[in-house]
Amino acid sequence: MTTAPPRILILYAHPAPHRSRVNRRLVEAARSVPNVLLHDLYETYPDFDIDVPREQALLADADLVVFQHPIQWYGMPALLKEWVDLVLELGWAYGPGGTALQNKDYWLVATAGGAHESYRENGHHRHPFSAFLPPFRQTAELCGMRWLPPFILHGARQVDDETVATHIAHYRERLVTYPDWPEFAGAHRDDIMQDQLN
Repeated sequence: MTTAPPRILILYAHPAPHRSRVNRRLVEAARSVPNVLLHDLYETYPDFDIDVPREQALLADADLVVFQHPIQWYGMPALLKEWVDLVLELGWAYGPGGTALQNKDYWLVATAGGAHESYRENGHHRHPFSAFLPPFRQTAELCGMRWLPPFILHGARQVDDETVATHIAHYRERLVTYPDWPEFAGAHRDDIMQDQLN
């Protein structure tokens, strides 16, 4: 008996993809994976008029939900925030009767303009990068989803081409091998995740 491949939904939100150095190439890599549905929100909803039933149907069909976007003002782009506000409805995604997303996996894949060194107490951003992740993680947990270690590229505009190429190859490898990831096999999964945030 053949097991169906896991279904991966990538919610891609980049307000200026033509100016993207990294995300555009991550998208190209993801599109080459057969069981991935790449959903470009800015292309689909340029007027921000989100089709909530359609989006909920896409989510319901996915095993892994990927939020892929640049970090903007320590959060997600405006259209993705609007998407979260409208699509993750009370009684559907969370709250009484809101079980549609339970036990699905949530993976944040993001690029940050600031270098890794800028995210520390004495750095430009005054806090470690993990300090800006609670809203993402709490969204996942409120919906009963499993929070996976984020996949972040710091200094996306400055890092060398080799670093970018390695990052893209790793992203594709993770998509191809999901859910056979080391963190699923470990007994101390929370510890592994926290280590990758710092």
